[in-house]
Amino acid sequence: MTLPGALNDHDDLMRRIASDLVDSYDEEIELELEDRSIDELEGRHTTDRAERQAYFKELFRLQGELVKLQDWVQHTRKKVVILFEGRDAAGKGGVIKRITQRLNPRVVRVAALPAPNDRERTQWYFQRYAAHLPAAGEMVLFDRSWYNRAGVERVMGFCTDDEYEEFFRTVPEFEKMLVRSGITLIKYWFSITDDEQHLRFLGRIHDPLKQWKLSPMDLESRVRWEAYTKAKETMLERTHIPEAPWWVVQAVDKKKARLNCIAHLLDQLPYHEVAHAPVELPARVRNPEYLRQPVPAEMYVPQRY
Repeated sequence: MTLPGALNDHDDLMRRIASDLVDSYDEEIELELEDRSIDELEGRHTTDRAERQAYFKELFRLQGELVKLQDWVQHTRKKVVILFEGRDAAGKGGVIKRITQRLNPRVVRVAALPAPNDRERTQWYFQRYAAHLPAAGEMVLFDRSWYNRAGVERVMGFCTDDEYEEFFRTVPEFEKMLVRSGITLIKYWFSITDDEQHLRFLGRIHDPLKQWKLSPMDLESRVRWEAYTKAKETMLERTHIPEAPWWVVQAVDKKKARLNCIAHLLDQLPYHEVAHAPVELPARVRNPEYLRQPVPAEMYVPQRY
């Protein structure tokens, strides 16, 4: 027999769980607002509600599959490396954020290395990247990678011609070694047009919450668009190998780019759902002699909201 009070408690619990779920979806809305222009927020342009709902529905479905992929990688002790390359403002960070959003950071982590320091400049070029490679049961997403040498370092003159050529001699062998060692290596190039990058840079300039994303190097990349194009073409031609081919993501439409990239990533690995034993929450142990000590009022964070 279920007592009325117990039923009410259960209903209240369900409402609280539902509310918590809505809060988690609000995170998605926050990310979505981040990608919209001030004009859209002011209502000058309308967004197709059905299209937006379809995007979120598919994103949630794909993120559910990513959880299965994560469990499979951990269970089978696979090692996975995914490189994300592309021009500044191409959307690499956005798709990385959606991939990792619901995953365990102990299993799936992001490597976004800063410019090398004086000591690292004297090391073997690949040495600082090798330190971030996965152990068994891990996935590592590189937000830019060793291909910096083929892109920004080449265009900005941060490496010599000899270092540039040595990179192209070494990188195919380096990636083949990774694959032979049991690492699955997947490489994505996010492709946007000149006009699209121009618009995204303007959006960052006029949005105080995004201005931190712009660096002097980003601004200089606009001036050297054609040089970056030539560098990209050379990079793809000389490093597109059977063991680790390049995959180009059409990224002018951010939402479609995210969905297409995640769906393609899932297709690259023969993952399956890993069975888990049912989880049962144990009853809390209560000791009559335990007395909870009061917390001094001055230690509490002020409740301003």
